[in-house]
Amino acid sequence: MTPDLWILVAILFVCVALSAFFSASETAFTSVNRVKLKTLMQNGSKRAKLALTLTDDYDRLITTILIGNNIVNIAASSLATSLFLVLLNNQANLATTVSTVVMTVVILIFGEVSPKAIAKESPESLAMTFSPVLRMLCTIFTPFAVLFTLLKKMLTKVIKTSEEEESFIEEELMTMVDEAQSEGDMDAHEGELIRSAIEFNDDRDVISILTPRVDVTAIEDTATMEEAAELFRASGYSRVPVYHEDMDHIVGILNEKDFYLQKHHGCTDITEIMKPPVYAPTTLKLSKLLKLIQAQKTHLIIVLDEFGGTEGIVTMEDVLEELVGEIYDEHDDVEQDTVEMDDGSRLVDGSMQLSELLDMFGVEDIYNAETVGGFAAEVLGIIPFVGSVFETDEIRGLVTQMDKRRVMQVRVWKKEAPMSGASEDA
Repeated sequence: MTPDLWILVAILFVCVALSAFFSASETAFTSVNRVKLKTLMQNGSKRAKLALTLTDDYDRLITTILIGNNIVNIAASSLATSLFLVLLNNQANLATTVSTVVMTVVILIFGEVSPKAIAKESPESLAMTFSPVLRMLCTIFTPFAVLFTLLKKMLTKVIKTSEEEESFIEEELMTMVDEAQSEGDMDAHEGELIRSAIEFNDDRDVISILTPRVDVTAIEDTATMEEAAELFRASGYSRVPVYHEDMDHIVGILNEKDFYLQKHHGCTDITEIMKPPVYAPTTLKLSKLLKLIQAQKTHLIIVLDEFGGTEGIVTMEDVLEELVGEIYDEHDDVEQDTVEMDDGSRLVDGSMQLSELLDMFGVEDIYNAETVGGFAAEVLGIIPFVGSVFETDEIRGLVTQMDKRRVMQVRVWKKEAPMSGASEDA
């Protein structure tokens, strides 16, 4: 071959190498872990900082990479065609065919598949390595990047549908947690904690975790200091609501620590010690409830129904339990909400959240009730009594324990399972 042909071959190799560079860059910046880059940047890595800067304007970066990749691929194909024209004595059709086949294989293997596979294995390292060159190219290709960005926005407006597309961010995060667990990078407890944090954000209302009014331990504002001290001793609670005349008129929160401190200094009226209550509606989302607790610097919230009456209370501990599971102290009775029986039925607490029970049986929640006891009353259409049997299309239930008009315990079967033992329990 003549020197000119060798120069042509050398330029061709450079084009293929640049194609590999752009392909690897695309995969590296698509797969890069920003958390790892931030950690490296905080440890003093200037290239990690540069890589983060490039990812902040991802559209411009990816446009630059794609423009560069297309330029070198087209150039490589043109050079290969010229090379084979010379080698095949200007037989145009044959040279074009051979050039197309050879360059397709070369670019596919060396310009696409191999560099992308390598970049997938160590995206952070390659992103930091390529960042200086890519920053320079982003500057050079700025006019083209701006043009293509405007074109993209125009096309987006044209093809955008009227319906809002569903966001899959939560599902993607869940998938990432599952992958981390399966690869051994995260243990089961950590995975469950992260899942709880992800699910915590939007779906649950205050009413799903509150302590109902009938279970609230409270004290009247006319109570003596001795009565308050006895209540703290007997209940084990560190905070109790203070009401005026009835539970629909809660006027304060009495803190045990403040109470004993002021009692020691001679205070004789609990209303002088109590703090103003903080209220929340039953429909408030848990994420907003947590912000309210933080903003008001309180540990106990009074939950009001739509008529302004007291629905119940919710504490910081209740909110935290949604993230980390049940938290017990020395005053708590450790009880199970549900016990699985030998026949496949479940013995459940009447105050258990209905959504949790239905999830156990794989049944869709289409009911208005919040608790299992409320569910029994909703299906029956009357106040249940011990021995009441109720059923839906999917499940059967038997009320096994009552406290006056309140359902304390229910035994529940999946519909296809036999309702063994119901008559005996009744």
